[in-house]
Amino acid sequence: MVPMRRLKTVALVGIDGSGKTTQAHRLAEELAAQGLPATYRRNAGGRRWFGRLATAVGKRDGEELLGRRLMLLVESLLRWLAILRTLLRRTITGELTVMDRYAVCQYASLRARSAPEQAARLAYRLFPRPDVTFLLAVDPEIAHDRIEARGYDHEEMSYLRAADAAYRSLPEHEHFVVIDANGTPDEVSAAMHAELLDWQSRAAPEPWLPAVLANARTALLVGGPLAAGATAIGMQLAEAL
Repeated sequence: MVPMRRLKTVALVGIDGSGKTTQAHRLAEELAAQGLPATYRRNAGGRRWFGRLATAVGKRDGEELLGRRLMLLVESLLRWLAILRTLLRRTITGELTVMDRYAVCQYASLRARSAPEQAARLAYRLFPRPDVTFLLAVDPEIAHDRIEARGYDHEEMSYLRAADAAYRSLPEHEHFVVIDANGTPDEVSAAMHAELLDWQSRAAPEPWLPAVLANARTALLVGGPLAAGATAIGMQLAEAL
């Protein structure tokens, strides 16, 4: 029997209201129940926090509070730091990391707002692609209803449609495992588990040398990438101001 490659990282991406956080928590808990060292990690960009702060001071959202360009800069920087922390933690602990959002979420956010992606891509290219990236595909109308039902934030239909189109147009889309997220949480969860089982059954074991090199690459996140990422984010800052 051919040994299966060990699953190390799973990322859930998609528009707001697609169920990323719910499903990422659930997947981590279910994998942990199977005896795997699975842990949920959220790579947030701070938009929700700034939205709440904006509401508290009488503004509509984070973009009205900070301005669109500055909000995108802050979001890019905070998400970059969150992903860096997640990958460093995974390197140290050896955990199976279930990521709520990843680098492609920032590309889609920028693209949906017709903002330049070059600086963000330069900074985020340091991060390896997850073993499996699930794109939770949901109709923008259904996503909008879910956002309104949860009651603590709001999103315009025009943006949800633009974000949906942005995810589908990303060059990374060909590597996504697309999951129909219009159904019930149980249906979405079952579809993801089926895809993970399929991935494990057809994945060839990794040769030891590439595995060593991959671990070394991740370990390098401690040093050089900090300077490179800061430079790229600084380029985006220059564009924002």
